[in-house]
Amino acid sequence: MAVVVLDQRLLELVDEDVAVEKIATGYVFTEGPVWHPTEKHLTYSDIYDEHGGTVYRWTPSGGAQVFRRPSEHANGNTYDRQGRLISCLHDRRLIRTNADGSIEDLATNWDGKRLNSPNDVICVGNGDILFTDPNYGLRQPDGSMAPGDYPGCGVFRLKPDGTLSMLVDSLPSPNGLTLTDDGRTLYVCNTSEQNVYAYSVTSEGAVGNGRVVCELKHGDHQGRPDGMKLDSRGNLWVAGNSAEGIWVFEPGGTLLGFVGTGDEMNRQRTAPGGPANLAWGDDDWQTIYATAVTSVYRLRIKVPGQGLDFD
Repeated sequence: MAVVVLDQRLLELVDEDVAVEKIATGYVFTEGPVWHPTEKHLTYSDIYDEHGGTVYRWTPSGGAQVFRRPSEHANGNTYDRQGRLISCLHDRRLIRTNADGSIEDLATNWDGKRLNSPNDVICVGNGDILFTDPNYGLRQPDGSMAPGDYPGCGVFRLKPDGTLSMLVDSLPSPNGLTLTDDGRTLYVCNTSEQNVYAYSVTSEGAVGNGRVVCELKHGDHQGRPDGMKLDSRGNLWVAGNSAEGIWVFEPGGTLLGFVGTGDEMNRQRTAPGGPANLAWGDDDWQTIYATAVTSVYRLRIKVPGQGLDFD
């Protein structure tokens, strides 16, 4: 069963017997899904394949097609207000794909020092871009991390004029991030400590002190929060990189339950896997597209997620 109900409020969001469909498979580690609302396609990354990473584009009629290869280990993706693809590269850059197909560096350095490995990204209504910069892309063959050029890891804001500012410098592993519709609360996954932080955001775009809003710990269940999205009711859907799948929390932080992919690999506690990220999609934004290691899945829910708006 894909859905595990811990609180009956979860059944207001998703059917307990929801059908989960595997729409693409055969990858190494999928990430960064994003739905294009007018062109009706899903873009996602396979970070670690033998080509140096590949970005794919999937359509219901044509399936998955290569969009960019090599991708310099592209990870998170989103669109800006003009419908241009914004991508985080483990190869230490944040880039934009322009309408003519050209690629433009948006951010490569902070305070004169190279970024670590941009991971996940969102765009704000005023044109600002927020992204996380953990050190996962600095991992060495023996599993150790090479030192970054600046101390620690950061959450950044990039303004349309190119000004880059650090919003958060206190998290050891900032990963997925999302912003409430009113722009007043920023959520950031803190993977290594298995929790999600919430930050108040001022009208000028600065953030206040963070607080833990939820933890991916429930009895014997342990998750590693990776990608994350908000639905239209303010519930957090956190890809746990674990067999439980997506962990669903109400706005106050109560765990409502789990929504898995239904894949046997992801149901077994001893097996690796589980969704690392998710995106809302389709015309009503009521489809979840989840990237889970070797495969991409989709399932329908009862409420819309946050959509993407273009100018």
